[in-house]
Amino acid sequence: MKKTTVDFKTLVLPMPAVLLGVIVEDKINFMTASWCGVAGQAPPSVSIAVRKGRHSMKGIEEHGTFSINIASTSLAKEVDYCGIYSGNLEDKSKLFETFNGVLKTAPLISLCPVNMECRVLHTLDMGSHWLVVGEIVETHVSEACLTNGQPDPDKIDPIVWVPVARCYRKLGPVIGKGYSIGKK
Repeated sequence: MKKTTVDFKTLVLPMPAVLLGVIVEDKINFMTASWCGVAGQAPPSVSIAVRKGRHSMKGIEEHGTFSINIASTSLAKEVDYCGIYSGNLEDKSKLFETFNGVLKTAPLISLCPVNMECRVLHTLDMGSHWLVVGEIVETHVSEACLTNGQPDPDKIDPIVWVPVARCYRKLGPVIGKGYSIGKK
């Protein structure tokens, strides 16, 4: 297959479109982030890249906690809104019904099928962004999104961000069973 180079270097697909939840100066704020992923298993952890100067970073620094809220595709409009408007200029505290878990400073969105409460483990200066690694203290999954007691991606219906096309997508169909289709 012939290759060509492209200007878009951070082309990891798919990218999640998650809502980062924090409390900044006693007010709940949510920010859309797509540079988010699993960082480790023990302790269970995620990493999220937050552009320098973002309002949400103040909350992470203030409390040392944050939440990752995985929205379903039905919340695409709200996810996009949280990515367009800064908490410096717009009050996003009433946008969602929220709840608290064990970490009282990591607001969780009730409508999101998956919520993770995180305590900051590391913050790394990456130039344009801060890479924040958080230990997942608790994960909450909506009961309606479980099948046989396990999270069901089809029921969760997470939003996928495609940066080069600047659009949101859905997960596609199953193409094979892991640890199985590669066997001879």
